[in-house]
Amino acid sequence: MTPPTPILQADALSFGYPGQPQGLLFDQLSVRLPPGVSWLCGDEGVGKTTLLQLLAGAVTGSGRVEINGAILDPGSAAHRQQVAWFDPRDAALDSHTARKIFSSLPERHPGFEPAALQAHIEGLSLAPHLDKALFMLSTGSRRKVFIAAALASQATVTLLDQPFMALDRPSIDYLLGVLAEAARHPSRAWVVADYVAPDAVALAAVIELGT
Repeated sequence: MTPPTPILQADALSFGYPGQPQGLLFDQLSVRLPPGVSWLCGDEGVGKTTLLQLLAGAVTGSGRVEINGAILDPGSAAHRQQVAWFDPRDAALDSHTARKIFSSLPERHPGFEPAALQAHIEGLSLAPHLDKALFMLSTGSRRKVFIAAALASQATVTLLDQPFMALDRPSIDYLLGVLAEAARHPSRAWVVADYVAPDAVALAAVIELGT
């Protein structure tokens, strides 16, 4: 069977933090994201979060990234529109409310769907927290805000970093249901970076770092 055409294709990705004694974290790395859900895994410190940041254009390295065959400059407006990435550890957003973050989605992601956002707000039990600043939220609720934003963006590529961390059981089950449905999507790609594969989600690809 012919493998599906990648939604995202990255070639010759190289990146290293300044002063990193062991050299580059990534050296000429290639990544292929087919339609559906891919699992990004590997031990602590191998660069799972950094790879997501590279694919999102949140950090600058070298290499080439194509989305649906178009070469995009990582970090450009055109690239950001195609890739949903929200860093739950970003302290710069501490004073923002969930409602403010959600209100920025239509400009950030043209494919944003208000109905999808409302479904995710309900599914993740975020309604009581919409007008609280992020610094007031628990770790789990803070993460749920960014998960809802990423999922509602309807971006071509959605990047989720340890999305189940600190979530309550109903929210975990809801997110697993969303990903199970995403696994069947023919023209979008999701990446879940975690130590364990998402349960009962058919994976389109496994990307293991540090092997």
